Amino acid sequence: MTILLVDDNKVNLFVIEKILNSVGYNDSVSLTSAHELFDYLQIDAPNSSPKHVDLILLDIMMPEIDGIEACKILKANERYKDIPIIFVTALDDKNKLAEALDLGGIDYITKPIDKVELLARIRVALRLKAELDWHTQHEKKIQYELDLATNVQRSLLSPPLKDEKLQVEVSYLPSFNLAGDMYYWYKINDHRYAVILLDMMGHGISASLLCMFITSVLREAIKQIIDPVDVVKELNRYMAQLHNEKESIQYYFTAIYLVVDTEKRTIEYVNAGHPHGYVLLDETHIEPLNQGSCAIGFFEEIKVEKQIIHYEKEAQIVLFTDGLLEAIAPDESMSEVRIRNLSQQKWSDSQLLLDELLPKDKQSNQQDDMCLVLLNVQA
Repeated sequence: MTILLVDDNKVNLFVIEKILNSVGYNDSVSLTSAHELFDYLQIDAPNSSPKHVDLILLDIMMPEIDGIEACKILKANERYKDIPIIFVTALDDKNKLAEALDLGGIDYITKPIDKVELLARIRVALRLKAELDWHTQHEKKIQYELDLATNVQRSLLSPPLKDEKLQVEVSYLPSFNLAGDMYYWYKINDHRYAVILLDMMGHGISASLLCMFITSVLREAIKQIIDPVDVVKELNRYMAQLHNEKESIQYYFTAIYLVVDTEKRTIEYVNAGHPHGYVLLDETHIEPLNQGSCAIGFFEEIKVEKQIIHYEKEAQIVLFTDGLLEAIAPDESMSEVRIRNLSQQKWSDSQLLLDELLPKDKQSNQQDDMCLVLLNVQA
């Protein structure tokens, strides 16, 4: 346990050090100025290993750099800002003491030093430091686990697809490291592709955990079942298993699941309570993807109907989550019109379309996850 004693008066340092040694605080370091303090901590060497310090007893009245200024410098330093500081002063100036405490000092003791009072205040400060260290380590552990979970979740996302007859691109903007939006595509055979975009209720940790769970179910369902109606029903069956009557939370998600057949030139889809996607057919006609079922997870049994769209030569499909609607305009109906109008144009890059929908400065720090998927299909 390291306690730094900073005072330009060596007699005061000697007295405090003796008091500390008498009760077993033997790792104190005496320093006679703020400059010595900064040298000891290597403030000007940010790449050096930080010194472990549990507490600083800091005199206010010192030449060149006083205790208040020294405290201000320490609190501005990321490596040492959490070290508790107790001011030691002979001042009877309440304004100065208030300034010292406002800058980050946790307590003060006046000269001449009273042994009982000094040790009591040190014990309190060290308890606070121990609690702060525990919380810091706990936060680091949580952050490590969140980063790991983020990497796992991102690894489940499909890479861009650039086959001869189908190209899929995505612009994915989570509001948090862990997100509630998920997309996945799978090549069934040489001419059939399954694509899904889903949006789990909420966002953050709980939504991302549900996303990862449902993605594992989804991957198997798409490979074995394929048909949009049966896949949506299977996902609903698994979501229903999560419902706990003792909890008021109803887990659900919205989704668009579609199967593109470049041989038959068809797009089979189910929209499960999701914002309308749009398909531009042969550069002449646009249709909303707005039919199918309610959101997945609301009821144990749901009625699902798929729709089949035909195209002659090519089709462009634009899918998105409601976070994008909310970011474009406060009125989501206006956002829908904006997306529909732009979906009538040909796009080769999802990011170009996103930039047209939403300025760059609004593409970050949004309250909800945003995802835009662009598919271009050729016969």
